[in-house]
Amino acid sequence: MAQILHETAERQKRALLVSLKNERGRNSSSSGLGDEDAGSPFMVQELRRLAETLELEIAGHEIVNVRDRQPKFGMGSGKAAELAEMAAALEADCLVFDWEPSPSQQRNWEDLAGIPALDRQELIIQIFAKRAATREADLQVQLAELNYRLPRLAHKYIDLSRQRGGRYGTRGAGETRLETDRRKIEQRIHKLEKEIEEVAKQRQVQRRQRERHGLPVCALVGYTNAGKSSLLNALTGADVFVEDKLFATLDATTRRFEPAPGMAALLTDTVGFIRRLPHSLIRAFRSTLEEAAHASLLIHVLDAADPNIESCRQTTVSVLRELGAGEIPVITVLNKCDCIAEKAEVQAMLAGFDESIAVSAKDGSGLEELKKRIALELARCKN
Repeated sequence: MAQILHETAERQKRALLVSLKNERGRNSSSSGLGDEDAGSPFMVQELRRLAETLELEIAGHEIVNVRDRQPKFGMGSGKAAELAEMAAALEADCLVFDWEPSPSQQRNWEDLAGIPALDRQELIIQIFAKRAATREADLQVQLAELNYRLPRLAHKYIDLSRQRGGRYGTRGAGETRLETDRRKIEQRIHKLEKEIEEVAKQRQVQRRQRERHGLPVCALVGYTNAGKSSLLNALTGADVFVEDKLFATLDATTRRFEPAPGMAALLTDTVGFIRRLPHSLIRAFRSTLEEAAHASLLIHVLDAADPNIESCRQTTVSVLRELGAGEIPVITVLNKCDCIAEKAEVQAMLAGFDESIAVSAKDGSGLEELKKRIALELARCKN
């Protein structure tokens, strides 16, 4: 992002992570949470993984029971002051919240603690900014960044991904400067939307060309870091970038493969899903995400070694429904089974997911069975 709190010292930035948990078990929209499982072990762990993906050093992680939802901080002022003191004692460079405080709440936190206050949405956007490797992905991330930044022009930014330098808009720029910035951002958003629309048209042309060739399309979908790109490489011999981090790849990559002798199909890798994916990113990456909605067959990849596998499954199913892909035939694949030592445990997981297939993109086990299943499902789709 263009506004940056820049540190000259070359050291890893430290973050104090803060999760909110409503003691009554339900979150109020006034607190800015909007998700009934905030503060759950799954969400706590996911926030840590997001921070680690951006190479933040985790100075501490506080889970706060919400009792007094004061609008100034989204919690009681006494607890807010306690967290600010904790951040200072831990020498944290930023606060990272697992909910979405309003722009005014972010400014209040920054005034109180004297350091940037980031939310989960900003972490995800900055991860996307770091991972963008093509023109389309870069345009989409820029659009998401600007839509996020527009109502937060007076917010201190700590750029964790691009380190583009500079210091601007952190405080005291005045109404004239803010209005000038707002106008420039709005103009840039309009230009980016037009450019992305042109790219989306090109994607539609490519899709129509594939349809003219009559080849069915199988889309790999699933939670981020479930191993979709590794599976694409294993099935097609492609060389798509793979890394054991969240959102390692953002672009939809399509490769030809043969699930059975004499049967050709296309296999598309899509951007990974995550709980509460920022709406700005869903809008920006819609043309990429919609590759799943146009597929003949979905291959839902799950990380068999993830203890939160069911939550990951539910998140992916929910996003697919939003994209209009809820009625497309699905094959459920339990990937990374090589990470599970006990075969009995794998069998128990297979029993828990109807007609699922256990595979390992790493050692190749289960891939032949997966190909046979793909060929069978594509034959059914044809009839």
